[in-house]
Amino acid sequence: MIVDSAEVDPTARIGDGTSIWQLAQVRESAVLGEGCIIGRGAYIGSGVQLGNNCKVQNYALVYEPAHLEDGVFIGPAAVLTNDVYPRAINPDGTRKSGTDWEPVGVTLRTGASVGARAVCVAPVTIGAWATVAAGAVVTKDVPDFALVAGVPARRIAWVGKAGVPLTEDGPGEWACPATHARYRENDGVLTAVEHTSAVENNEETR
Repeated sequence: MIVDSAEVDPTARIGDGTSIWQLAQVRESAVLGEGCIIGRGAYIGSGVQLGNNCKVQNYALVYEPAHLEDGVFIGPAAVLTNDVYPRAINPDGTRKSGTDWEPVGVTLRTGASVGARAVCVAPVTIGAWATVAAGAVVTKDVPDFALVAGVPARRIAWVGKAGVPLTEDGPGEWACPATHARYRENDGVLTAVEHTSAVENNEETR
């Protein structure tokens, strides 16, 4: 569904089941996967790529060449930048054109979330299932499953796939209080622990 007041370039590719709401703008050659939601007044830049089931909330600004994998959440009025050294004019006072700078993008891995009014300063990568707190300013890459907050953003906790902060129940051992899924930390890297079935365990002990 694309409402009448949305501005979607004819060269943009829109997946099945994607909704684009009032006053949103989707620029040329952007690619939106299936089941995405683009909120009121949101901006999707030229060539930006969204995977399936992404949500870009009201008035968020996603500048090219951002790349969002499946299931990424961008909160209201969040900004993904694309210029390391922004200027309106050149040193000689002439106005900059589109060829006077090289855009760099923000990459968000599967399941990552960016809170309301947060700013991700390109080039950075937000890891899979990581969460950027509302109002944070991200200037460095964020690890998988990290919860970062502040200006500049720093890791304050680990979160699981459900987005809930994890609890530590042993050295390097973490659990999700919502789903009981388990995670293991090693040298500052958190990974999900794959559960093996009782049948598999029995086979291994024979």
